[in-house]
Amino acid sequence: MESDETPRRRGHRRRGNPAYYLLRGTAAAVVAVLLATVVTITVSHGLGTELPKQAEQTTPQAPGTPFGALVDRIGVSRDGSSANVDLDGSGNSLSAQTLASAGWTPGREVVLLGAPLELPDYAPGRPDHLVSDGQAVRLGTDRYRSLTFLATATRTGGTETGDTGAGGIDTGGAGAEVHGTGRVVYTDGREQEFVLSVPDWITGPASEAALTLPYANSASGPDPGLGAVRLYARDVPVDPAREISHVVLPETGEGEGRIHLFSVGGREVGPEWTGTWARATSGYMEVGPWEDQTLRLSVRTTTGGANVRIRLDNTFADAPVTVGAASLAPRDTGAAVRGSAVPLTFGGRSATVIPAGGQVFSDPAGISVPPQTNVLVSVYLPERVATAPVHYASVDTNYTSAPGSGDHTLDTTGEPFTGRIDQWPFLTGVEVLDGPGAIVALGDSITDGVRSTRDAYSRWPDVLSARLAAQPGLPDPGVLNLGVSGNHVVRDGYPGEGVATIPRGVAMTRRVHRDVLVQNGVDTVVVFAGINDLRLGTSPEAVISGIGHITRLAHEYDLRVFVATLGPCGGELRCTAEVEQARQQVNTYLRSQINDPMSPFDGVWDFDAVLRDPQDPTRMRPAYDSGDHLHPGDAGLRALAESIDLYQLVGS
Repeated sequence: MESDETPRRRGHRRRGNPAYYLLRGTAAAVVAVLLATVVTITVSHGLGTELPKQAEQTTPQAPGTPFGALVDRIGVSRDGSSANVDLDGSGNSLSAQTLASAGWTPGREVVLLGAPLELPDYAPGRPDHLVSDGQAVRLGTDRYRSLTFLATATRTGGTETGDTGAGGIDTGGAGAEVHGTGRVVYTDGREQEFVLSVPDWITGPASEAALTLPYANSASGPDPGLGAVRLYARDVPVDPAREISHVVLPETGEGEGRIHLFSVGGREVGPEWTGTWARATSGYMEVGPWEDQTLRLSVRTTTGGANVRIRLDNTFADAPVTVGAASLAPRDTGAAVRGSAVPLTFGGRSATVIPAGGQVFSDPAGISVPPQTNVLVSVYLPERVATAPVHYASVDTNYTSAPGSGDHTLDTTGEPFTGRIDQWPFLTGVEVLDGPGAIVALGDSITDGVRSTRDAYSRWPDVLSARLAAQPGLPDPGVLNLGVSGNHVVRDGYPGEGVATIPRGVAMTRRVHRDVLVQNGVDTVVVFAGINDLRLGTSPEAVISGIGHITRLAHEYDLRVFVATLGPCGGELRCTAEVEQARQQVNTYLRSQINDPMSPFDGVWDFDAVLRDPQDPTRMRPAYDSGDHLHPGDAGLRALAESIDLYQLVGS
């Protein structure tokens, strides 16, 4: 563990100064600590055998062994050919066919949680993973923002169910996690201990899985009786200012089970990308179908910057998707472009394939976008797409060309885009280089903007961003709306697998890693959520615990955290007297933290006081009510944004 100061304290000193935001794009000087002597070590394999000692070196070499050289177990097999392959101690393994069908082909790179991970070359009879047991791993790069482990877990004594997840959050009967403790060793001698918690490969939650496969393979062939099996991407924060010597992989406790690691990577320290727009994936839905046609998706920037790139995600999918071309363009009116559209590339190519559960980033476009500007992102889908990950509750108008109409990504007139869609498929982020940091708004439909005016950008994060842009002397960070309609803090509204009719997103405690912690450039998170949990029977204690869990995770990533009290909803069908009592309990706790020097929060905003009717505090002011007594209309959303102290928000 850190012996002098935690990342939390470093963040308070650094981000308490607004100059941090203004200078964030400037690279910090880092003094490299050189190893003066040759270090020769012996590393144990998962099976207990030893690597031969290294011959005497003439040049210094960092301790540890590359991950690929430590891989010694076989856990992937071809269907019907699983002899001598055993992942779980009962003769079962991952199916090579289902992995390939998901686009996870041997040796390819898959980006998960923003980190590129090399998949094992799972040819028949070739080792494809290791059992984590204290091995020392040398990474390919010295400095990272976070590390990502592609893993799954098994229990030799049988799979347990009904466990609670990290932070004591009820998982709703999901499989127990296997926990292991590892260490990051920096070249300056500092060590950072971390706990890696990985769900069981069969009973673990699909809502946290990087990839869900339809069946496992057994000695007698595919075994659908076991049900779906899963691989997980688990991230660990590290100090980006320090060079990493090596990572000591987690060791599990007696009887804990085994953590199977298939790849290790991380988000490297490099160009300072900052989100200017983002949306969270609500779930996996039937769409179109779209084939040989182009989607044109509307985006409004918050912060400005140069060298724009986009992020496309295939979250919750069971098959890869091919993107034939993509472009970025300033919007004129409707689907028309102002000027010309800029073609985007992916690794130098106009086309790319997003594996199931994976993501891709485009190459930098080499253009600048101003803040508060409307932009069109066009994506050409040459092959049939009948299901897709979407952000469901869009109140912005997006467009599609006719089926079979071909690639219109560079069209400027907008005339081919005769169709309308009310979701954002695949597109989850737009980023700029060297921006002044970003703020995430994590919430439900009130943050998502349900019942706000279409195409008016009147959600409270939109108004907050406009206020920051108009305030002289303050930085203008990105404001990323990661609200999901119908979302809960602690319960999944979408299970994480299968096709949904109305996807309400996985629980915020589960999606916080993907939607907040690995968002590029994020410095601050605002949590405004919990009313849906209470309306559907979750206890106020669980909501408070869930918000606390999100806060602790954010602090591990050196983020500032603001929370908001829950607004009134009297008159709405599910807002009973019991729900009102629970809401008051949550709000009483949050208000008690306002002046508490030991509060885990950097600030508490009383959104309830802004919205409530003085004549009946259980209900919303009539002027702010959209009409359903739960969602504020444009005036109410503006009032929320205008109640926020901008100087407190940016740390002035």
